[in-house]
Amino acid sequence: MSLYTAETRRLTKRRFTRFFVLGVAVVLAAIAVGMFLSHHKNTPDVVAAAQARADQEYQQAVVQADAERKACQAQPGADCTNMWTPTREDFQADWYMPATFDFRKQFGEMETALAAILAMAAFVIGASYVGAEWNSGGMMNLLLWRPQRLKVLSTKLGALLVVLAGVTVVLSAVWTGIFAMIANLRGSMGNMTSGAWQSILLMELRGLVLVLIAGAVGFGLASLGRHTAVAMGVAIGVIVLFQFGLGTVLQLAQVKFLEAYLIPIWGMAWMNKEVKLEDYNACNVSPDGCVPDTLTITWPMAGGVFAAVVVLVVGVAMWTMRNRDIT
Repeated sequence: MSLYTAETRRLTKRRFTRFFVLGVAVVLAAIAVGMFLSHHKNTPDVVAAAQARADQEYQQAVVQADAERKACQAQPGADCTNMWTPTREDFQADWYMPATFDFRKQFGEMETALAAILAMAAFVIGASYVGAEWNSGGMMNLLLWRPQRLKVLSTKLGALLVVLAGVTVVLSAVWTGIFAMIANLRGSMGNMTSGAWQSILLMELRGLVLVLIAGAVGFGLASLGRHTAVAMGVAIGVIVLFQFGLGTVLQLAQVKFLEAYLIPIWGMAWMNKEVKLEDYNACNVSPDGCVPDTLTITWPMAGGVFAAVVVLVVGVAMWTMRNRDIT
């Protein structure tokens, strides 16, 4: 049996991996069920009921406005010229309809949620996979009959990434199918051109890359610390101390575009192709009024940052594997 096959079997047969993937599937199923139950298809009866309610609200507003105008006019010297007069445009039927799932407009948010959940799972699975090997002594035993350190570690990483890629592709396909069904039953699949499907496919591809990045970083950190807890500790430290702490300090210091210093905005830029940040503390006078300064973070910029992090973490992990004492 080859080393790659053995490592793939070791990863897929771990109870932690199976239970964690099962937990992720349960969370995703709960999200899908919630979206299904909270959205409704706008049938002719639903549209008619919404229009009837809009008309009723309009008539009530007209009566109330007329009564207020008469009361105002009854007061000597009162100026009633600027009182609000209801119009039909103020009471549109669309505002009284239940939420409906528009696949083209809303699926991007669902794909981003899927990528975020799978990236978190990939980080934990990657860290646990190699961390458990170091902690249990399995890595040292493996190196007794495979004394090629870099080959062993890179094969483990390769097996992890291939498994993560397979799981992500399958779940992404199922996720897309589920929400296409929700759109057909509780919304609309309108305007889904070939270009729209291509955009969704590219977004899913970026989500796949994000999952692989998270898995590789988790793997690298756990390998560096030779324990799963090291990777988890770094993650918690980054979230609690660096993200929240830094965000608070930057906000107090009124730093421009403080969101650009925080990790989530880079993930959003990667998934949505770009994110535009605005600084409302700056006012550029123009014919349109006060225009704030803007900073646009694009997906190539986010990809460059993520690539640098992966190269740094995995590169250092490989270097320490080659040079540090194994015992």
